[in-house]
Amino acid sequence: TSTFEKDQAELNTLKSQIEDLARTSICNETNKCQFIGLGNKACGGPQSYLVYSSSIDTDYLENLVENYNQKEKAFNIKWEVVSDCAVTNPPSSVNCENNICVAVY
Repeated sequence: TSTFEKDQAELNTLKSQIEDLARTSICNETNKCQFIGLGNKACGGPQSYLVYSSSIDTDYLENLVENYNQKEKAFNIKWEVVSDCAVTNPPSSVNCENNICVAVY
């Protein structure tokens, strides 16, 4: 039997794993920065954008994000979550600063 709190905790754990993996990435001349939509607002669209570089297993990260996004969408439907419906704009660019990818808005 699931509860709101249990389902939320599962989402939080998955999100932490994704963010931790992204934080291990480094950027330089060969490892380029990129971003991906993370999460699923109840009204649609991502909750935020995650920046990372190609220094990590990007296919693995993208699969984790896709799984997380689907789980959050199902969570929102199951628990009738309401969001502000504001559009979360993607970064206009992602820069490499001191070997860390930084989103520019």
